[in-house]
Amino acid sequence: MKLYFVKTMIIVSAALWLCGCSGTPSPTTGEVVGQGLPKQTQIPEDWTSKGNEESPDQLRNALAGPVEDGWIKNFKDPQLTSLVREAVSHNPGLRIAAANVDRAAAVAVISGAALKPSVGAGVVGEKTYGGSLLDTDAWGVGMAWEIDLWGKLRARATAGEAAYEASVADYNGARQSLAALTAKAWFLLTEAYQQRSLIEESVSIYEKMLGLAESRYKIGKVSKQDIHLARADLSSANERLRQMQTAFEQAARSLEILLGRYPKAEINAGKKFVTMPPAIPVGLPSDILQRRYDLISAEKKVAAAFQQTIEAEAARLPSLSLTATGGRVSNDLNNLLGSDPGFFNVGANFLAPIFTGGALEAQVEITEADQEAALAAYGQTALTAFSEVERSLSNEQLILEREVFLADVVTDNDQALKLAQKQYQVGRTDMLNVLINQARLIGAKASLISLQNDRLTNRVNLHLALGGSFEEASAE
Repeated sequence: MKLYFVKTMIIVSAALWLCGCSGTPSPTTGEVVGQGLPKQTQIPEDWTSKGNEESPDQLRNALAGPVEDGWIKNFKDPQLTSLVREAVSHNPGLRIAAANVDRAAAVAVISGAALKPSVGAGVVGEKTYGGSLLDTDAWGVGMAWEIDLWGKLRARATAGEAAYEASVADYNGARQSLAALTAKAWFLLTEAYQQRSLIEESVSIYEKMLGLAESRYKIGKVSKQDIHLARADLSSANERLRQMQTAFEQAARSLEILLGRYPKAEINAGKKFVTMPPAIPVGLPSDILQRRYDLISAEKKVAAAFQQTIEAEAARLPSLSLTATGGRVSNDLNNLLGSDPGFFNVGANFLAPIFTGGALEAQVEITEADQEAALAAYGQTALTAFSEVERSLSNEQLILEREVFLADVVTDNDQALKLAQKQYQVGRTDMLNVLINQARLIGAKASLISLQNDRLTNRVNLHLALGGSFEEASAE
């Protein structure tokens, strides 16, 4: 009889499990894109910047190729590669993202646990005192299993898996962002070093100008006004040098924090910028839907919200659970009578919600609202992603053109200053004209240094906008 009940329970459970195990698949990427983006949004077949006829042929041809991973290597800077590796290993913020992945994995396990039977065991011993002493010992094993008739449990498990995948994408995105931040912080530190060196050079020049003015004043070639002008510009240069020292230390500390180091501003800066890499292939606009980790995460969150809605709708339907218990009870009376101490019970619980005060209906509305919000968030993320690529592509050419113009400005101002200095030495111009030319040259050089940093930073932003990984794919 016991064997019959066991076989019956197994057959019924298997049949009901097979009926309930088929869940509703989550929406595909195309469906998410179609519902998340506004209807008037059309993803172009090509990036608009590719058709810019003013771009160099090399740039236009490069844009047509597929996007490649491992972009850190493009800068050919071993120190930058080492710094990125250090940041990924020690940055506290990235450790938070990694902990969130571990948490999401555990939540996914919990979400899927309801699909499996729950088994427990227990032991009981008691003494009853009355007219006589009666000892009772009992142990047993129990099992409970909710049959997934409507796919509720399967939807919960699928939602947990999607949330875990979203967390993994968020972690990979955090690694990519950290690599980009480290690269940009390194370039900024290099800029701060060069700007400080430029101001140190200008201090030396103003000191020489002051000495020249004092010498010419002694022989009556210039008025004392030239001395005051030279001293004023020397003091201004010293003040700017203090500002640049502060900026340099702040840049160093910012980078050290990314690396997980104590911010002592002791990191060695690069003396010059790395060589700007050639134009990179950017693929097609539709590629970033699968490459960008923030879009992958947003899509998985849509899938999780979709499955949570299915779970909430199924919660309004009846539920069926199977239970089974078996064990042994032994006491003095059973031993005296010689009766069988074993027992086995099997049963089924059927529960249908009748009145819940509108709680179940409200829960469905909540999950539907969450699903709409997830779709809208995906659409916003996608539009932002397209905008970042377009902006970075446009800046690639504009910054290059600006750099050419600024280089000419530096050259012309340098020639103008040399002429002014010669004219001052022979008394054909005054100190003010020389100092004006000197200030213009320093300003032009400072702008060119900043623009060189902007160009490298924009390239990093382009890599970040295109998605993928800063690391090269490992060979299988």
